[in-house]
Amino acid sequence: MKNLLALNWKMNKTPSEARSWAAELTERFEEGDAELAVMAPFVTIPTLAANLPAGVGLGAQDVSAHESGAYTGETSAAMLADLGVRYVVVGHSERREYHAESDATVAAKAKLAQANGVTPIVCVGEKLDVREKGEHVAYTLEQLAGSLDGVGADVVVAYEPVWAIGTGKTATADDAEELAAAIRTALEQRYGKRAADIRVLYGGSVKPDNIASICAKPNVNGALVGGASLKAADVLGMNDALKSS
Repeated sequence: MKNLLALNWKMNKTPSEARSWAAELTERFEEGDAELAVMAPFVTIPTLAANLPAGVGLGAQDVSAHESGAYTGETSAAMLADLGVRYVVVGHSERREYHAESDATVAAKAKLAQANGVTPIVCVGEKLDVREKGEHVAYTLEQLAGSLDGVGADVVVAYEPVWAIGTGKTATADDAEELAAAIRTALEQRYGKRAADIRVLYGGSVKPDNIASICAKPNVNGALVGGASLKAADVLGMNDALKSS
């Protein structure tokens, strides 16, 4: 399967900045061995829909756990689908920490996304203290089980070691593979043969100079990219690195 580069802008870029980024990407972008999708702030999604080069998909960074109704400030899965959004990130560590999102909330969001034809990217991963205790595999798999409760196989899983997000620290390719392999086994136990089509991403300080070695691992199928997604040149560099790897 193709690697997926899910480009998570977080709370960055106005619509006009998004338009400029898309224009710069379009000048040099060539489809290759990876699928690219931009996980954009809600307000920039219509701009990107009109300006992204062919072959680059639309994504969102969150979705409501409710279908519709009196939920001020929320954005429903149906709204995202109507804009042409293909992917949505759910359960990112920042949502879990700053908005107290539980595994049950993540699963509810993922199920509504799937019901509206949007593929959820379910994020799981441990903090540094968990890893230092040697409990990172068990912790992550428990989080995964809760976050996939009732969720179908049309899903992407992103392993993001929280200690490596925005810190400049990067798990080694072998660290990424250890968790990706464990996640793959858990997916096989849950979904059977359908698990072979589920992509497992690594997220945490991914850059053009380390993307190829990480994605070369047998159970890693791409990356959830944070800071390096903000510059079109870095995105092009990662795309090129995966073409030549």
